[in-house]
Amino acid sequence: MPLPTADESLHFPGLARVAALLADPGRAAMLWALMDGSARPAGELTLIAGLSPSAASAHLARLTEGGMLAAEVRGRHRYFRIATPEIAQTIEALMNVAHATAPVRPTTRPARTVPVEMRHARTCYDHMAGEVAVRVFDRLVEGGLLTLKGSDPGNDLEPTEAGAARLKAWGIDVGALRARRRRFACTCLDWSERRAHLGGALGAALLERFTSNGWVERTSRPRVLRITPLGQREFDAFVRA
Repeated sequence: MPLPTADESLHFPGLARVAALLADPGRAAMLWALMDGSARPAGELTLIAGLSPSAASAHLARLTEGGMLAAEVRGRHRYFRIATPEIAQTIEALMNVAHATAPVRPTTRPARTVPVEMRHARTCYDHMAGEVAVRVFDRLVEGGLLTLKGSDPGNDLEPTEAGAARLKAWGIDVGALRARRRRFACTCLDWSERRAHLGGALGAALLERFTSNGWVERTSRPRVLRITPLGQREFDAFVRA
């Protein structure tokens, strides 16, 4: 007797559709390449995914129609980027699931396969991730500068009075961030550290400020960030404070 067809109206709508969009290795490669917040032309994404131009075009169309990617025309070329920060955060969260559920071969020792540079400091879409970001977030929370509004992972965060003063000293306009049509601040589970770093509009603003202050530099390697000597001193002083 054949099993009844699943009715999407009886469970979370669209979950199977989103999962299907992420299930193809070529599409997953394209999405992962855009997780540094960049917009890339179709030709570059085609090479990254190792696909033929026609196949890549079909995959990009499907991701765009599915709301995962946004496309923009620049001259004769079409550029693609992750459609929203929330989608990027979801992809990052799925990376945690992928690491947690990866099979371990009994003949080999478990090893951390994340490159050292990426594990130390990298972008997570438009905010900072990795060891340094986790240390900074821990200090923000443990030092009473940010407070969690709930106990569940991914919950919103709010700056305390001391936190607002620290953010102002860093040149962060909290009022302007709140006015944006985006989640103000939230935890984001770091897939290499297995602990939280800071996401949301506040996380993006901090990375922008750290970069403009000369504490952090972008590198030629996708997503990899370099902590400058000045930044290392500033981060170390903040964590020890």
